[in-house]
Amino acid sequence: MTVAKVIEISASSPKGIEDAVKLGLAKAAESVKNIQGAWINETKVVADAKGNVTEWRVNMRVSFVVD
Repeated sequence: MTVAKVIEISASSPKGIEDAVKLGLAKAAESVKNIQGAWINETKVVADAKGNVTEWRVNMRVSFVVD
C-alpha cells in the first residue's frame, strides 16, 4: 500500500510563475523526499505604483509518497 501526503507552500520570484514554482519545489525538496507533483492553487502578483509586475507569487499543494 502506498500512502501520500500533501503540504501547502507559498513561493515567489521576480522572474515569473514558472520560476516561482521551481524555487518552491526545490526548497521543499531540501526537507521532503519522494515529491510526486504539485497543484497550483493561486497565483498573485506584486506591482509597483506604475502597474509593473515586480514579483510573482504562487500557492501550491505538493504531494509526496510517505516511506
